[in-house]
Amino acid sequence: MTRVVVSGLGIVSPVGCDVASFWQALISGQDSLREASTLPGKGIQVGEILGHDFMAGLPLSASVCDRNALFAVAAARQALVSAGLGDGLPHPERVGVILGNSAGGQSSTDEQYARFYAHKRPHPMTVAKVMVSSSASWVSMVSGATGPCFVTSSACASSNHAIGTALQFLRAGLADIIVAGGTEAPLTVGTLHAWDSMKIMSRTACRPFAAGRDGLVLAEGAGMIVLETEAHARSRGLTPTVEAAGFGCCADAGDIVAPNVDGMARAMNLALADAGVTAGDLAYINAHGTGTRANDRAETLALKQLFGDKPLPPTSSTKGVTGHSLGAVGAFEAIATVMAIENGMAPPTANFDAPDPECDFDCVPNEGRAMPIPVAMSNSFGFGGLNTALVFRSLR
Repeated sequence: MTRVVVSGLGIVSPVGCDVASFWQALISGQDSLREASTLPGKGIQVGEILGHDFMAGLPLSASVCDRNALFAVAAARQALVSAGLGDGLPHPERVGVILGNSAGGQSSTDEQYARFYAHKRPHPMTVAKVMVSSSASWVSMVSGATGPCFVTSSACASSNHAIGTALQFLRAGLADIIVAGGTEAPLTVGTLHAWDSMKIMSRTACRPFAAGRDGLVLAEGAGMIVLETEAHARSRGLTPTVEAAGFGCCADAGDIVAPNVDGMARAMNLALADAGVTAGDLAYINAHGTGTRANDRAETLALKQLFGDKPLPPTSSTKGVTGHSLGAVGAFEAIATVMAIENGMAPPTANFDAPDPECDFDCVPNEGRAMPIPVAMSNSFGFGGLNTALVFRSLR
């Protein structure tokens, strides 16, 4: 089987708009979550990117594309530079773009409905700005990539589906390089009110797996990984350090919002089988860990099903730091997992106030932990019973 490697990373997040800053925030366990600026006085906590520094040098603006596409292009540009592709793409027809995006252009949707209901004409670029595929198109146009290009939209599993699909495309010989990841900009008045109506939004902080957890915290941003066949990467003079080794996905065919233990466990088993490893080979797991009562309890049971009577390896959720960026969060956590392997450090589960007897495993509470990580897994589970897992392996 063709080996696929990670050759570049890029991130635009509430805790850093470059990989080094993002990683430092993760291992320190320090979040920057705050009350939503779009809903002052409501107490809703979000992970918001303030300012426009991430846009410096971008050859496009908010007049032609949604905020989610700006995030995507900025993160993709970083990832391509990181991969040594900042000066142009070799054989652009062999370079693809596959991105996860759950909701599409929410900022533009909110703005244009407001214009319409105030009896004004919507902006002529509205359709182009709100369509869910636009983020991939903009990355393609700015980078010059003319290979496979599309968006996967599967709720909170969107970017894991994108990365996993990219892995399969590269193995199949359909491209040599693919920019994969996800983007989301959901912090609009309408979107936040919709999520708040579900009664699962925290007013305090995201506390995955902790006794005091009271819900998730929505966030925005984009994460990008440049995946490449190993042979192609080495032909360019690269010495890859991390392999994208396995991907598993499945559907529950059950409830539209409730998590399913068996489905979660099945996706993890499929990813392990695809990578040719066992649960016992895992040194670290980046859990979905949303901070809701139902998800964290179900994921704990699924992990226990996976490991049987054996103890779980250190397993943390980085959402306590980053918040939950929906279609981008799988990419955030895939990057966190790659960085954990490269740095030999398990990032902590932040804001962990006290253990929950129903989540009784080593969640790396509050402080990062230095440790060798030869093999790691990253989970993302979405509404609609959409389960995904990625396995990464050190090449050192």
